[in-house]
Amino acid sequence: MSDAIKHECGIAFIRLLKPLEYYHKKYGTALYGLNKLYLLMEKQRNRGQDGAGVATIKLDVPPGNRYISRHRSNKSDSIKEIFEHIHNYFNKISDKKLNNPTWLKKHLPYTGELLMGHLRYGTHGINSTESCHPFLRQNNWISRNLVLAGNFNLTNVDELIQELIEIGQYPKEKTDTVTVLEKIGHFLDEEVQRVFDWYNNEEINNQSINDLIFDELDVQRILQRAARKFDGGYVMAGMIGHGDAFVMRDPSGIRPAFYYKDDEVVVVASERPAIQTAFNVHHTKICELKPAHALIVKKKGFISEVPFTNIKERKSCSFESIYFSRGTDREIYLQRKKLGKQLALPIMKSVNFDFKRTVFSFVPNTSETAFYGFLEGVEEIINQKRTKDILKLKKPSKKKIRKILSTRARVEKLVVKDAKLRTFIADDVSRGELVSHVYDVTYGIVENEKDTLVLIDDSIVRGTTLKNSIIRIVSRLKPKKIIIVSSAPQIRYPDCYGIDMSKMGDFVAFKALVALLKETGKEKLLEKTYKRCKAQEKFPINKINNEVISLYNLFSYQQISKKIAQIVTPDDIKIEVDVVYQTLEGLHKACPNNLGDWYFSGIYPTLGGNRVVNRAFINYMEKKDIRAY
Repeated sequence: MSDAIKHECGIAFIRLLKPLEYYHKKYGTALYGLNKLYLLMEKQRNRGQDGAGVATIKLDVPPGNRYISRHRSNKSDSIKEIFEHIHNYFNKISDKKLNNPTWLKKHLPYTGELLMGHLRYGTHGINSTESCHPFLRQNNWISRNLVLAGNFNLTNVDELIQELIEIGQYPKEKTDTVTVLEKIGHFLDEEVQRVFDWYNNEEINNQSINDLIFDELDVQRILQRAARKFDGGYVMAGMIGHGDAFVMRDPSGIRPAFYYKDDEVVVVASERPAIQTAFNVHHTKICELKPAHALIVKKKGFISEVPFTNIKERKSCSFESIYFSRGTDREIYLQRKKLGKQLALPIMKSVNFDFKRTVFSFVPNTSETAFYGFLEGVEEIINQKRTKDILKLKKPSKKKIRKILSTRARVEKLVVKDAKLRTFIADDVSRGELVSHVYDVTYGIVENEKDTLVLIDDSIVRGTTLKNSIIRIVSRLKPKKIIIVSSAPQIRYPDCYGIDMSKMGDFVAFKALVALLKETGKEKLLEKTYKRCKAQEKFPINKINNEVISLYNLFSYQQISKKIAQIVTPDDIKIEVDVVYQTLEGLHKACPNNLGDWYFSGIYPTLGGNRVVNRAFINYMEKKDIRAY
């Protein structure tokens, strides 16, 4: 993606099903769980740019001893900092103690059977250690302690906070993380109290009741009650002080979650390849956590995948396929290739199948897989042409056949991203000049004013990097024409489920829409749309419509693309520039299991989405540079 946007968060959870002595005997270390957690987090580091955190819980610890350990970091290399901090405890002890699992669990932190890791990015721009997951809700009752981490954004935090206030709580922050923690914590408290009251009437001593609570605590019931009004995309992982744990996924399956279990471990991660690599298991052994379901691991090791709310139409985030998830996942890799392959024919038509005068390349590196797929499509077209040309030969000869077979796609590595340039110069003109050189090009390959240059990108959000850097720098190659190809459709609407795309005015597609409205004398429709959005602000959430869709419907997909091409072309560049986008139909065909396309289509999978898009439009009209949820 030429315009960088922040990744969704990542989670990692491990429950060791055997005593630490088992792993020490089989794998040579009692720190087996910690080592695997580190691998899971490292293999998902693409999902966390602003910080990370780790928490562990020990089972069956006597009262008066610490059983929860947690460390969080907002450093630039947060995973390294966290595990260096943790391993400092073990580096200071003798080999004899290090090889004594019983001693380790009794005396040192981070030696628990439940382990949780989190990789964070911040949508609010707050990047403090206190903002990093996991969050901890403490209580002197072991079964009321809750550790929570997640990959989520909720659209209705205001309503959820009001509910907390109405039940007597006094929230310390107005954020979805704190709200979710307190919401689940409230019903955890009630469930613990329910079980306690039931057995307290039977005159069982309180210490014995604790053991009954551990066995009979109904985690499914807690999640059913807590998540009743959650509106958003989420995967939330929780650990309860005595040893129960859960991972829950939203009803539309917006955010991803995968798990693996055997007789030694239960593992959950945001990405499947992280589990494959860390535990050396085949992808067929890894399950996808079903939408509207929770994976629950009881203290005694009983594992179940159960529903906690009604399942909705599957709308898994298509940006996971396009950009976010690591391309080492077989399914993701093949989807990205297909996204590229589908664009081969329309691009070849646009250059009149002129293979001799068309040079193909890609930018940035994240679009490489789509580029491979694109080349496969081009190669199929070339093979069809070769076949037809050979069949047309009345007198075939080796020379003629060789000439036909010599037709090749011109594939070159033309655009290279340099090391990050520091903008230490104060004035805007000089700083802008520096930024334009973030990319460099390979000179002498493109023939001046004769060759068309085709560049594959995976998606275009704001278009600023295209305009200020990529198009400007490749224009120095002096091609006849530049065609920018996006393997994703036009990004038209804000996301509200975890991606850092929340301001309508940032999108180059929206800028193109506004420009077309002005050029066609329809600018007054912006004000009319604004009034409709304002009128709906106090509507019940199920009565709110996406009012911005009607504006886009005034123009064709090609008209928007053509205007985008004009916007991203620097004023002083005279070379013709085209921008070609993937279609929605093409996206759905390539990614049939990831049909969440609200940022392209404006059709949101939850009711809160329409309210967010209208608010984003209101903010644009009122010139407020804030996010809409």
